[in-house]
Amino acid sequence: MSTLAKVSNNGGLTKTNPYRKSNLPMWSLFDDFFDREWPSVFSQNFNTGMSLPMVNIKETAEDYFVEMAVPGLKKSDFNIVLDNQVLSISTETEEQKDLKEENYTRREFGYASFKRSFTLPETVDEGKIKAKYDEGILSINLPKKEEAKQKPARSIQIS
Repeated sequence: MSTLAKVSNNGGLTKTNPYRKSNLPMWSLFDDFFDREWPSVFSQNFNTGMSLPMVNIKETAEDYFVEMAVPGLKKSDFNIVLDNQVLSISTETEEQKDLKEENYTRREFGYASFKRSFTLPETVDEGKIKAKYDEGILSINLPKKEEAKQKPARSIQIS
């Protein structure tokens, strides 16, 4: 089966010619054009360029840590909700600028939002979850319940 469209390394769509049966130079020109990696309209946010932020999740013996790089926001821009063991992190921002000069008026505005949700394991102590936002990094500490914490190895004596 031939491929009519493939996803390139940068997430954009590229086209291939499934009907190419010869090595004529003309086909090579078409293939060179259609095999280029074009930016995907599906991966762009036309309003502000804000994309879905990437997340780091780390587990230690006592906690889970979620870190999200979201520079340019204020901590008041975030909405963090825990509902039925689902942790949702979202934000909505609007920006509006009016500029009036002698012969023209310009008004620019933008809107950006995202929402990331994670199902938490039952081992998380929901009452002790803490979040902080510092220098563009949102950090969420998800402590484990006492019974779920990893115990250190111990030696067992043989009787």
